[in-house]
Amino acid sequence: MGLLTGFLTILVAIAVGAALAHTGILNRDSQRTLGEIAFFVATPALMIVTIGDVRLHAAAGNLIASGGSLAVCFVAYVVIARLRWRVDVPNLLVGGLASSYVNAGNLGIAIAAYVVGDITVVVPTLLLQMLLVQPAALVVLDRHTGRGDGVRAALRRLLMNPLTVAAVIGLVLAITRWQPPLPVMAPLELLAGAAIPMMLMSYGAALRLSPPVGRAGHNGEVALASVLKLVVMPLVAWAIAVSLGVEGRALLGVVITAALPSAQNIFLHATRYRVAEDVARETILITTLASLPLALVIALMLG
Repeated sequence: MGLLTGFLTILVAIAVGAALAHTGILNRDSQRTLGEIAFFVATPALMIVTIGDVRLHAAAGNLIASGGSLAVCFVAYVVIARLRWRVDVPNLLVGGLASSYVNAGNLGIAIAAYVVGDITVVVPTLLLQMLLVQPAALVVLDRHTGRGDGVRAALRRLLMNPLTVAAVIGLVLAITRWQPPLPVMAPLELLAGAAIPMMLMSYGAALRLSPPVGRAGHNGEVALASVLKLVVMPLVAWAIAVSLGVEGRALLGVVITAALPSAQNIFLHATRYRVAEDVARETILITTLASLPLALVIALMLG
């Protein structure tokens, strides 16, 4: 009953966002505004509150499984796409990220909260992606495309990213085990409570407003990235986690996190650098549409 209640809660919030978009209350601009409020205000507060409570020693298995599954899918995409379609480095990079970089900061938090019952299961993946994978990817894109503003500018953007800043603050709190005073934590907790509803409504509106799939001429690359993201990545994460002795709710969290859709910020990077935009957009849409049914199957199998 708890599992069904969790999924019903998520679906209702998504349906509200879709209904608001369908009736015209939310258009593309207002949907983005809703997502930006969540991104710049509510989610960073949630990150500080959540990561600050993580017991880092207990997250080691999760981190290894997350990193291993990400690496396997990224490398698999790069090798196959290079051999099959002769894709260049920037396009390979964005396609590889679309096949392995999960939407842990938005939909992942909601699924972790209402399906797994523990938001902290997505924290190792968040830290790995935000503090290592994304910075490295932006540096490579800057160097290979010449469309960025250089390595320093890329690093500056990362340091200005509210989720990165919040993750670092939360990590410091987790390491030091320092609890900020109540006048600091109370506003953060209030803002954090708005994060998941805003994420899910923005997500529902985005689904309703998204263009159809399959018209961009990159169906092979999109199919490859989607299969790696939805099928291979959860299986690899499960295999690594089981081999490390992870079990119970922790195992469920690892596998469901790996099955999350491709992160929407991959499309933002693709747009900024003008590489693999169609592959990123369509992979994100396909994996997003498939993620909730897939999470339900995983939860029924492992929950």
